[in-house]
Amino acid sequence: MPARPTGMRNVIVARHPSFTALGSFLFHYREALFPFACFAVFLPGPPLFERSFAAVVVGLLITLSGQLVRISTIGLEYIIRGGKNRRVYAEDLVTSGVYAHSRNPMYIGNLLILLGVAVASNSWTCVLIVAPLFTLVYLAIVAAEEGYLRDKFGAAFDDYCRDVPRWMPHWHGLLATFGSSHFHWRRVLLKEYGTPFGWILGFSVLTVWHLWREGLIADRVEIVQLVTVIVLAAIVVRFRVRYLKKSRRLVAD
Repeated sequence: MPARPTGMRNVIVARHPSFTALGSFLFHYREALFPFACFAVFLPGPPLFERSFAAVVVGLLITLSGQLVRISTIGLEYIIRGGKNRRVYAEDLVTSGVYAHSRNPMYIGNLLILLGVAVASNSWTCVLIVAPLFTLVYLAIVAAEEGYLRDKFGAAFDDYCRDVPRWMPHWHGLLATFGSSHFHWRRVLLKEYGTPFGWILGFSVLTVWHLWREGLIADRVEIVQLVTVIVLAAIVVRFRVRYLKKSRRLVAD
């Protein structure tokens, strides 16, 4: 029997009932997985770079790219992905904004942020655990979401799948998408303030951890002071935005 094309095998795996069931389970408990990623950055292992400073810089660039993807996605066309009662749920089939170029831009952003933090750990052990684990997690969650969307929206979702790739975006018309859309900055601020706070705190802890492990704390006091200022500023911004959100003094545009 001739072998099926790779793309066909991926579709079959993505629609397999057991994989979809795994995705529903992981969606329900997905928030419990992130503390594991936090602990994984301290796992010892062969270094990625000779200098930990290089690891932090490269990791930060990767994380910033993921944050930019998330900001672009939320700013152009927000989609409810938090679920309902910790289950997969969607009110509408969103196909505009960044979703016109990739079906899962938020998960791409998440993976880039996680990969960036893992790289900043400067440990091959962390990278080789975090990257495959969360790739599998999001593949399974996407399978569960696609099963739900196909059941709810039928042919409209199948048409969307034919036109837009699941992961890697098609770049044609991307500039036109940004140029023709209103960017909702207040919505980005209200929906996204927690994500940068998390990875800023993570990078700050890792920076101090690297200095302590390499015995450079006393020689790099200015770096520790800068990190402290950044953390304090991030805390102030986070709680200020949260207050404005809860008090309804700042609402999404």
